[in-house]
Amino acid sequence: MTDMQPGPPSEPVRMQGDLGRRAALRRQQLGLSRAEVAARAGASPEYLQYLEENTAEPGIGFLLRLAGALDTTVAELVGGTVELPSGYGKAAAHPEVLVLGADECRELLSTHGVGRVAVTVEGPPGIFPVNYTVAEECIAYRTTPDAGPAAAAGHEVALEVDHLDDAFSQGWSVLVVGYARAVTDPSEARRLDERAPSGPWVGDGRDQWIAIHPARITGRRIRALATGAPPTATS
Repeated sequence: MTDMQPGPPSEPVRMQGDLGRRAALRRQQLGLSRAEVAARAGASPEYLQYLEENTAEPGIGFLLRLAGALDTTVAELVGGTVELPSGYGKAAAHPEVLVLGADECRELLSTHGVGRVAVTVEGPPGIFPVNYTVAEECIAYRTTPDAGPAAAAGHEVALEVDHLDDAFSQGWSVLVVGYARAVTDPSEARRLDERAPSGPWVGDGRDQWIAIHPARITGRRIRALATGAPPTATS
């Protein structure tokens, strides 16, 4: 008979990060319910809810089952890779590269909130991480008037957003190229404030919105195929 939830951990694992938060985020990325993940991991939905919402230190056996249920690794779940740059995993044996259409690129952009804006005005180019939001006709981010990302205003710039799954050596990237402007209309700034999923990670005081109006949006996805699986046609 299958044990529906883990008992006292016989081999505790030292948590290096917020296990519950990482498990919940990964579950949401996969579009799975707690009941679905619990069934995959051989646990009760109630225990999975407790793990997501509280500090817990389950045994290595349950962590392995949970990682398998979430298509990831124990190291990813416990935060053991947070200080490593994305892309440290080995290349997949059978990768497939897909060119993304504009609609899919826009959909992927709307699922994220951190990207990198490339700016060249006078002197060497600069690349800055920014918290962005997708509005009706633009992609916008907040900064201070004297910060590097603010130099994008009045110029053509590029914004890159990506997601990498090191456990499976796959992921996607989207590149937006367009004209950037400083938002000076208070009503437009308020609408962007209301739409933004979060404030800037670097703190308050960044009230200047920069809006990028895309002239070109392109993207690619790298997918790891099963051994021996033939690649599909790419556009």
